[in-house]
Amino acid sequence: MQANRLLRIERVISNNVLMVLDSDSGKEYVLLGKGIGFSSKGSGTIEAQDPRIEKRFRLDNRDQMSEYHTLLEGIDPEVIRISERIIDSINGQFSEPLNNKVYFALPSHIQFAVYRLKNGMDIVNPFLQETLLWFPKEYEIARSAAAMISEAFGIEVPEDEIGFLTFHVHSAVSSVPVGELVKFSNLVNEAVAVVESELGAPIPRDSMDYVRLITHLRHAIERIAHGKVVRNPFMNEFKTQYPEEYRLAAELGSLIGQRLETDVPEDEIGYMVMHLYRLFQTYPGERSIH
Repeated sequence: MQANRLLRIERVISNNVLMVLDSDSGKEYVLLGKGIGFSSKGSGTIEAQDPRIEKRFRLDNRDQMSEYHTLLEGIDPEVIRISERIIDSINGQFSEPLNNKVYFALPSHIQFAVYRLKNGMDIVNPFLQETLLWFPKEYEIARSAAAMISEAFGIEVPEDEIGFLTFHVHSAVSSVPVGELVKFSNLVNEAVAVVESELGAPIPRDSMDYVRLITHLRHAIERIAHGKVVRNPFMNEFKTQYPEEYRLAAELGSLIGQRLETDVPEDEIGYMVMHLYRLFQTYPGERSIH
């Protein structure tokens, strides 16, 4: 944007967020800055280089613009206010720049959660325990966010919903989409079920065995999904020395590959063998016979 260019204010989204149009280019932007919306009420324009602008991002295509306009039209202003407080809290506790999409994804999620809770609809989170283990800092921020929501709307926010809010906090600081976090968490649960079926017994959720297993699976799934390969120099030895562990690791690799629609490197199979070997030592007499 050129200096001193005037941007037309399309909408004051909140005290800290504006939607503007660059008339020369026809491009729409979202501007973020403390008090920028409040001080712009009643004004039709804002300078492109206004010092109050802390962040700006562009809505890249018409479908995206339409989606955001539709979203913002239906959002309760109180939800936007609470969302901004939560985002400020995230900013204050992480040094990483936030993913801009949180300014839309978080209020949209909160709006729907409030609707469900006000109407007595259950919120069930099958990933709650894993979320607590993986993202403890984000969980504490989400717990504070739940308290803000409870106070603002006079509702009780259950722990299951705190888990989902945790995903949004983590997504904001990691730029990993919430949908991807849900998909990966579900895949971890599927993989654990396969392992437990092989063992013939559930793995205690409060045990280090469980923590190690789900932590390794989550990191492995992330690497596989993003095409990252970590070489395993012991792969050939694992195949011959630990055939049962290798068979199960290959089964897990097949499951992960199907769900992610990608090939699973043999090196990752080898790292799974290492973790399964340790589990098999802990549960030696309870495994299924194949």
